[in-house]
Amino acid sequence: MVTIKDISLRCGVSSATVSKALNGSKEISEETAEYIRKVAREMGYLPNATARALKTKRSNNLGVLFIDKTQSGLAHEYFSKILNSFKVEAERSGFDITFISCNLGQTRMTYLEHCRYRNCDGVVIASVDFYDPSVIELVQSDIPTVTIDHVFDNRTAIMSDNVSSVRELVQHVYEYGHRKIAFIHGEDTSVTQKRLASFFKTCEELGLDIPEEYIKPAIYHDPESSRIATKELLSLKERPTCILYPDDYSFLGGMSEIEKNGLQIPNDISVVGYDGINLAQVLRPRLTTWKQDAEAIGREAASQLIKSIEMPKTYIPQQITIPGQLLIGNSVKKL
Repeated sequence: MVTIKDISLRCGVSSATVSKALNGSKEISEETAEYIRKVAREMGYLPNATARALKTKRSNNLGVLFIDKTQSGLAHEYFSKILNSFKVEAERSGFDITFISCNLGQTRMTYLEHCRYRNCDGVVIASVDFYDPSVIELVQSDIPTVTIDHVFDNRTAIMSDNVSSVRELVQHVYEYGHRKIAFIHGEDTSVTQKRLASFFKTCEELGLDIPEEYIKPAIYHDPESSRIATKELLSLKERPTCILYPDDYSFLGGMSEIEKNGLQIPNDISVVGYDGINLAQVLRPRLTTWKQDAEAIGREAASQLIKSIEMPKTYIPQQITIPGQLLIGNSVKKL
C-alpha cells in the first residue's frame, strides 16, 4: 500500500508537505500541491479512512434513514431521485453514505445506536414515522440531522411546497370548469395535513362546497388503496367530475377502477396526479400532475447537512422550501 512517506520520497518533499497538499492546505503553493496530488494519483495512493477519522474527528460518513411502508424501497421513483441526488452531492463533497436501520444481523438496536455504531457524522431522514420514539431520539441527539418534508424544532428541514402545489392544482381544475372535485389523500402525516388544509382553503376561496364523501383516505404509493377509494367515489349518486390522487403511482389503481367501470379519462371523468414522475408523462392520456423537484431536494439536503457538520458553531438550522411546477397533460377535460 502506498503511504504518504512513499509520496514524499518520490516528490522530494517532507511528509508534512505531502499531507498538507492532500488535505487542501493553503500553506503551500497550488503548483506544488497539484504536483504532489498528481504523483499520488499515479502511484495509486488511497487515503486511510481510519487514520483520517482519528485526525479530523470525522468519519465523512452520512447516514440515510429511509423507510417505505409499501416496501418498494429504492424502486420508489420520487424518493429514489431524492436519495440519488443526495448521494451524488455527498460524494462530490467527499462523503460516503450508509443506510440506517434497527437491524444489524440478528441484533436489534435503535436508529441512534446504529448511527453511533457506523460513526455517522450526520443523518438525512425521509419517509419515516416522524413520531416514532426512535426517530425522535435520533433527532434530539447531538448528531446533526436534516429531515425531508417534516419540521422538528431547531433542525433543518427541506420541504416541498405542499400548500402552493395543491392550490395551483385545484385552481387549474376549477378554471377547466370543474366544481365537483374529489381528493384522495395519503395517510395522516404533516405533508397530508398541509395538502388537505390547502385543498379546503382553496375550495373555500373559490366558493366550492365539497361534500365530506368526496374526501377519501388512502396510502401514498399504493395503487390498491387508491383503487378502493376510486370505487367508492364512482359509486356515489352524484359522483365527482374530477379526482385528485395522492401521487402519480397510486393513480394507477384509480385508472384501473375507472376503466373497469367502462369510463374514459378525461371524457367521462378527469384526474390529476402528484409528484411528476416519468411514468405520468408516458401514460395516455398524459397525466396532469404537480412535479416536485426531487433532485433539488436531495442536493439541498446533502448540502445543508454537510454545512451543519463542517460549521457546527456558526450553522443556523433553517426550513427550506423547494418549488415545483404544474405539468399540464390531457387528463382534465374542459366542461
